[in-house]
Amino acid sequence: MRLWVGLGNPEPGMARNRHNVGFMAIDRIAHDHGFGPWRQRFRGVVAEGQLGGERIIALKPLTYMNNSGESVQPAAAFYKLPTDAITVFYDELDLAPGRVRVKRAGGAAGHNGLRSMDKMLGTQDYWRVRIGIGHPGDKARVLGHVLGNMSAEDQEWLVPVLDALSASAPLLAADQPEPFMTKVALLVAQARA
Repeated sequence: MRLWVGLGNPEPGMARNRHNVGFMAIDRIAHDHGFGPWRQRFRGVVAEGQLGGERIIALKPLTYMNNSGESVQPAAAFYKLPTDAITVFYDELDLAPGRVRVKRAGGAAGHNGLRSMDKMLGTQDYWRVRIGIGHPGDKARVLGHVLGNMSAEDQEWLVPVLDALSASAPLLAADQPEPFMTKVALLVAQARA
């Protein structure tokens, strides 16, 4: 069993924010792979499904980004999951828009959702799917950038990335992060060609 967490903010008016790309990714995966209905649990919403023979619990914390760990920790504890069975999908400023990287463990790099998870889980030893949203170029503009809505230009990379993440998700469920990243990159390149 695995816990896949999409990070974002629950306000309807924030649904199209760059900071909500984790929610967008987990929504697409759950929809495309026929996960059960979303239901309220663990200060968030969960949906269950199967990918590559693995049971996946999808979680969207409704605690707001800065308190994501307050939803993730009780879910992990309830299912008695080790932290390496947790994968979090989130926005990454330090990656170009549409780039996807997977890694295990690491620091929060200024991401408050990860910082909250690290604090509540007591470790940084979980998987991360970093979805690039690009950096605005000036530190003073970061907050407006992450909390800003996706533009028409952003849609050109966002739709192919969400499609590719969903299509490649069984590889991630099968503990194949390198083939997962390769397939995502290939599908995104094909869609944008």
